Amino acid sequence: MRKTPLADIQCRMWSFANPNKFMRVSGYVLPVTSTIAIILFVLGVYQGLYVLPPERLQGDSARIILVHVPAAALSIMVYGMMCVSSLFALIWRHPVADLSAKAAAPVGAAFTLLALVTGAIWGYPTWGTWWVWDARLTSELILFFFYIGYIALWDAFDDESKAAPAAAIFCLVGSVFAVLAKYSVLLWETLHQPPSLTIGGEENVHNAFHIPLLMMMAAFFLYFLSVWLVRVRTEIRARRVRAIRLAAARE
Repeated sequence: MRKTPLADIQCRMWSFANPNKFMRVSGYVLPVTSTIAIILFVLGVYQGLYVLPPERLQGDSARIILVHVPAAALSIMVYGMMCVSSLFALIWRHPVADLSAKAAAPVGAAFTLLALVTGAIWGYPTWGTWWVWDARLTSELILFFFYIGYIALWDAFDDESKAAPAAAIFCLVGSVFAVLAKYSVLLWETLHQPPSLTIGGEENVHNAFHIPLLMMMAAFFLYFLSVWLVRVRTEIRARRVRAIRLAAARE
């Protein structure tokens, strides 16, 4: 019987449920993603500091867009990835899915905090204040709290089999604020500017910033992918150690 495209995708995803295969494949991918991320970071920082001219209205403060925009985008993307992983863990009991979400959470929290801090630094000379209770800023702040709550929930349980479903449900509840953080500037009139880059839409960024911004977006994504792979590999090894110790204790 011929497989449907959906069945083929599910089959491929389940093949990575084998921790041994995940460790083997990620071992080949990790050096590539980390090397490219470093190269793109160096090129992006060089462009931002030495090549880009001061922005006509915001001057040199606009250069922070090369850090703020990728951090804000990744904060939402990582949480979305955690939600997908949580669904796979809850519904299909995918063995690596809960590890995927757990490994991604601290990195996503760091991106969210970086987005909030750089946004405040950028906002002060632009808006005249460090913080406003704008829809975009508020939803991003609440998203950060959900990241922290998710991480704390994992640490609150000694038994990972109990922590995983509780954390997965908590993650899915927080998806509302991830959506709000993404689309708040489109749903309401906010002080925050529209998205700088959109798929198939208008770019709200000057042409001079376009290529460096894309480079930094790619660098941030590959950095996340590299750190995520390292963290998942570490979680798999930690589970193996716990299993060996438990088996030894029973003997």
